Amino acid sequence: MKDAQGVPTGEAAYYLAVNRGKRSLTVNLDHPGGQEIVRRLAAQSDVVLENFKAGTLAKYGLDYASLSAVNPALVYCSVTGFGQTGPRRDQPAYDFLIQAMGGLMSVTGERDGSPGAGPQKVGVPVVDLMTGMYATVAVLAALTRRARTGLGEYIDIAMLDVQVATLANQAMNYLVSGNTPQRTGNAHPNIQPQDVYACLDGDIILVVGNDGQFHRLCGALGQPDWATDERFSTNARRIAHIGTLSAMLREAFGRLERNDVIARLDAAGVPCGPINSIPQVLDDPQVCHRDMVQSLSHPAGVDVPTVASPMRFAAAPVRHQRPPPLLGEHSDELLRELGYSVDQVASLRTAGAI
Repeated sequence: MKDAQGVPTGEAAYYLAVNRGKRSLTVNLDHPGGQEIVRRLAAQSDVVLENFKAGTLAKYGLDYASLSAVNPALVYCSVTGFGQTGPRRDQPAYDFLIQAMGGLMSVTGERDGSPGAGPQKVGVPVVDLMTGMYATVAVLAALTRRARTGLGEYIDIAMLDVQVATLANQAMNYLVSGNTPQRTGNAHPNIQPQDVYACLDGDIILVVGNDGQFHRLCGALGQPDWATDERFSTNARRIAHIGTLSAMLREAFGRLERNDVIARLDAAGVPCGPINSIPQVLDDPQVCHRDMVQSLSHPAGVDVPTVASPMRFAAAPVRHQRPPPLLGEHSDELLRELGYSVDQVASLRTAGAI
């Protein structure tokens, strides 16, 4: 990011994407003064989130056992690649690695024998994001329990565990059948027809979710006989004959313009849509109506665009008021709130604790 004079401030786009609404305090955990700051914070906090390697914070007296002694009601959540136990507990991990190890890449990408075949990672760090979501759910559950019992909690969240959990239907496909799930490109492994289809002037996504939608699809394409064809009358039969059905659909779509197809299918109640680029997504009328892109005034003297929270509350709407902070922007403010004097803050800074 650049300030109002065009000078880089050091905040990367990724930093800006994940730090809206926060205050920033820098702390040197190697310094005893920095460790004491964290203890004071924990004494006044409901939740501590940390993602150091297993055992790291115990060296500084900042692990759950140490901080819960200061605040017995504390909810403490540790996020690591592999968890606090097991043969890989001491190993670092990254989203790409866990997508591979956790099986996601084995079912993502074009099927073997197709152009461009091979395993692919998802285009956003989905394991990082889902791990954050699971951590949030776990923390909220612990806070709900604490409201009833007054007891704190220690939560151990592992990225690999999260990825295994989010294998969802693919894991169950294997567990109930013994067959190893394969890459199927854009085609759904359990429900058909769901795939990418080419029109005269571009591609569309077709997402038929049940027999009724398939019947309406056939009518919208002017092919009502397909709906009564025994090969396609149920989802199981469509899956068994998907090669034939897909070829028929590709021929039908290939004669039509994309906007015409989308209009027909929308009118028939058949889920479909274009494959949007990121700019097209952010300019989509539905996305704009939902006010999903907002700007916040940044201390660097510029407006920072930000993607809004997707949560909508009727009684207490989400308010986006605080921009992503400069690193350490609120150190003095937060330390004063913790009871440090101006002179003490200056001493901590001189000593390298902050």
